Amino acid sequence: MTIDLKHSDLVAEPKNKNVASGSDELKLDGGFKAPTDVSNDGFVVPENNFYGNAFRNYDAETERRKTVEEFYRLSHINQTYDFVKRMREEYGKLDKVEMSIWECCELLNDVVDDSDPDLDEPQIEHLLQTAEAIRKDYPNEDWLHLTALIHDLGKVLLLPQFGELPQWAVVGDTFPLGCAFDESIVHPKYFKENPDYNNPAYSTKNGVYSEGCGLDKVMISWGHDDYMYLVAKANKTTLPSAALFIIRFHSFYALHKAGAYKHLMNEEDVENLKWLHIFNKYDLYSKSKVRVDVEKVKPYYQSLVEK
Repeated sequence: MTIDLKHSDLVAEPKNKNVASGSDELKLDGGFKAPTDVSNDGFVVPENNFYGNAFRNYDAETERRKTVEEFYRLSHINQTYDFVKRMREEYGKLDKVEMSIWECCELLNDVVDDSDPDLDEPQIEHLLQTAEAIRKDYPNEDWLHLTALIHDLGKVLLLPQFGELPQWAVVGDTFPLGCAFDESIVHPKYFKENPDYNNPAYSTKNGVYSEGCGLDKVMISWGHDDYMYLVAKANKTTLPSAALFIIRFHSFYALHKAGAYKHLMNEEDVENLKWLHIFNKYDLYSKSKVRVDVEKVKPYYQSLVEK
């Protein structure tokens, strides 16, 4: 599998025919299902991040606090419905670069996420930490291992060959445009300076959408999540729909942590959200200064890419 940035296919993924409505057992295309529990020696959620504070504590007095808050100020002012529409049209062309998945992973050695209050390591470390933690606890769900590896690859948008977009247009928590901004979004006060804030069409609970329309129809703030989703779709990935849901919405904390915007979800979203909750534990809490032996794990992940 390569990242072939030449052809666009923005058609939403088909409905998952294998999800049993009302069942606690999660089933995906190809018969994937989530284990009901994790062994006692599985991943344990740490109490504190590298700085000694609770994870995602945006008020903690750390050396990154001012950088992170300024990031969100710019994001909340500049991420508008029209801006995201333009970005999707431009980057949906996928005409920047062609490279392998692993080459793309290695590019992330040059990327640091200004929105992250927990860690300032190069992003490839985070990808491998997340993937290896999931691999240990869910050894049979290889699709989830690969999803963890590639979920943040869209952060290459920060690099010159991909347009060198500003941090606020690439990383950070994502949120819907075209409807009212929810107070659960980090630093919501800055939305008052967003041009959409006082637009009557965008200021109601549903905005331009209808209840239960499905998140695939919702415009989400532009960044690495949506970009990697477009790349995966265009390359006709065989990853299941839950994987694409994780890639596109893993930064949508207002939804999967605060429960906001659930009125826009459809039945497939509800099922896929269960997988995102599993993934999020590892995406967030596996961040550490512990290094992964890249050369040791590389053959395994390359085999998943080929599969």
